[in-house]
Formats: sequence, structure tokens, C-alpha cells
Amino acid sequence: MKIQPIYLLLFAILCVSSAMGQPTSRPVIVSPEVHPDNSVTFRFYAPAAKEVKLSAQFEKSPLAMTKDDKGVWSVTTVPVKPDMYPYAFNVDGISVADPTNSALFPNEGFQNSVVEITGNTPLVHTLQNVPHGTVSYRYYRSAELGTRPVVVYTPAGYESNPKTSYPVLYLLHGTTDTEETWTKVGRANVILDNLIAQGKAKPMIIVMPYGRAYPVISKSSGSLRNWDNLQEFKKDFFGNLMPFIEKNYRTLNDKNNRAIAGFSGGGGTTLYFGLNNSDQFAYVCGFAPGMLKNEFDRNNETAFKNIEQTNKNLKLFWIGVGKEDGLYAVNQEYMQVLDQKKIKYESLFTDGGHTWMNVKHYLSVIAPKLFK
Repeated sequence: MKIQPIYLLLFAILCVSSAMGQPTSRPVIVSPEVHPDNSVTFRFYAPAAKEVKLSAQFEKSPLAMTKDDKGVWSVTTVPVKPDMYPYAFNVDGISVADPTNSALFPNEGFQNSVVEITGNTPLVHTLQNVPHGTVSYRYYRSAELGTRPVVVYTPAGYESNPKTSYPVLYLLHGTTDTEETWTKVGRANVILDNLIAQGKAKPMIIVMPYGRAYPVISKSSGSLRNWDNLQEFKKDFFGNLMPFIEKNYRTLNDKNNRAIAGFSGGGGTTLYFGLNNSDQFAYVCGFAPGMLKNEFDRNNETAFKNIEQTNKNLKLFWIGVGKEDGLYAVNQEYMQVLDQKKIKYESLFTDGGHTWMNVKHYLSVIAPKLFK
């Protein structure tokens, strides 16, 4: 069949119009790019930006990035100590996550991405070739707060051993974090997979709830360990969450098989819940727990009222905090009060500040101590 010249002309015009209508192609970007020497290259496409900087938790101050002729800003760091680090780009004064990195930091207060630098030797939170547990996203109901999210880790073998029941660790996140932060940034599931496989920790269920009593308590109301949030979340925790877990999972339901631990505002919540309910939790662990000096007596009222019984009930009361953490001083004051009252506890002071790098380490330290 012969094609008429008019149709050839129309086809040519269509092709040209289509090509002219296509948006300008943007360069393919790899970011972050971890190099064999543990240095990292970060890239961000912003041809119209006037200034872009990298803010990363392994750097004391932002790093200036340079722009190439394609509009891609980049910077390569010096070799970085292997770990997982939050980072973000500051673009003309606005902080944004890395759009080419799917590893995001779940948080209600800021947008960050996460870079993992593994190095040559696997770390306790490095994904390894071991049996892996299951991470489930669940929901439970609260009459006061509505439908509530909770992330639950069950250890390897849970599904294949239906007659086995397990101890439970309730793990509370920090202020502005979410129920996902413990797995996506704290790597709680991977840490336990590795420790269980090495025979260093007992198989356990980990329950990671959302720690703010929203919508009764506003998301802008400050620390999770503020009194109003403690009172509302306490009703939900003991009245809804724990019954839901014990109904839907094969749990060992006594204090010797329950532990509670938490970071920052969730650490303050942990001490309030755990120490004042030592008949329900034999293991209470605070990771840089949030607190104020004028709250010591009020938030520890039950524990301080019957010190002998508190010491008898608790198999482990543990506090870890970094020497550069803003909460270091108040935690030291708190430990002096514990010493004066002769409440038994263990402590760990590490380098570094109020970071999830420290928190992962703290979890790896206390997990082998639980349920022994």
C-alpha cells in the first residue's frame, strides 16, 4: 500500500511536536554512593538552587556541595565510621530528604534520609545470613484514641512452633518518632535476629507502639514524657495495647517475661510505666531517658514509696546515655537520687550524643540481659 505524501507530512509534524513537548530529561542520580573506603558521595538535582549543603549526623557542621553543568550538586565525605546515619539536604535554607533514597527516617518533626555504611565487618545491626523473624504492621482499638498502629516483631520459628510461648519486650520510640522508627532506623528486628542466631539473646516478641496519645494529646505538645501524655498513653498502654498483644500472640504473661525499654521521651515513659509497675515488668531500660529534675519524685512515686519491693521485683533496671547527650547531666542527677535511695540499677555511659547510633548499641547491650 502506497502512503500518500500528505500523511507523511502529518506524521513528521506530529513527531516534531511530540519531541518539542517532552520535558527536558534530568540526569540519572545515585545518592548516596558508599565507596570501598567508607567515604560517601551525596548528590542532589537542583539546577535553580543557589546553595545546597549536606547535614549528616557524622559531621559536626553542614558540608557545602558544588554544582556541575547539569544542575547536580554533590559532595564526597572523608571515610566515615561504619554505622547508619540520618542526613538531609539544606536547599536555599529548606531542609529536605534525599529524593533518590528510599531509606527514610520515620519522624513527625523533620524529613531525613538514612545512609548505611557497613564496612568490612558486619555490625550488630547489619543484615546477615541468619534466620529472620517477622515484622508485622498491626492495628488495635482504643475507645479514647481510635484505631492505633503498632509494629510487632516475632522471632524466627514463631510460626513453625505453634505450641511455644515467648517473653515480650515493649519498645518505645522517642519524641516525634513513630512506631516505624525502631525497625527502620533502630534496626531492632535485625539486631535481635543476629543476637538470637548467635545464642546471645533469647527469642522474644518485640512490641513497638505509637507513643503519643493522639488525638487527645496534640502532636505539637512536646515530649512524650510530659505528664498529660503519660496519663493518656498509660490508659491506652495497659488498657488496650497489652490486652491486644496477649490475646493475639503467644506471650508469657508474668513480670519475669515482660520487659520495657525506650529512647528519649519514650525512655521517660518507660521509667514511669516500668518502675511504678514493677509487679508487671521485671526489666526496665532507659536509653537516654527524658526527664526533668523537678519530676523525679512525682514520676517515681510508687517505686520510691516501697524501695525494698521495687528492688525485689526488678531483675534489671538499666540506664544508658551518651556523654555528649543534652540529657547526660539530668540523668547523672537522677542516678544520684537512685543511689541515695538505694535503688539498684546498672548504667552505661558512652561517647556521642542523643543519637540512634547510640540507641542501637544500647539495645544490643540490654537484649542479652533480658529473660535470663
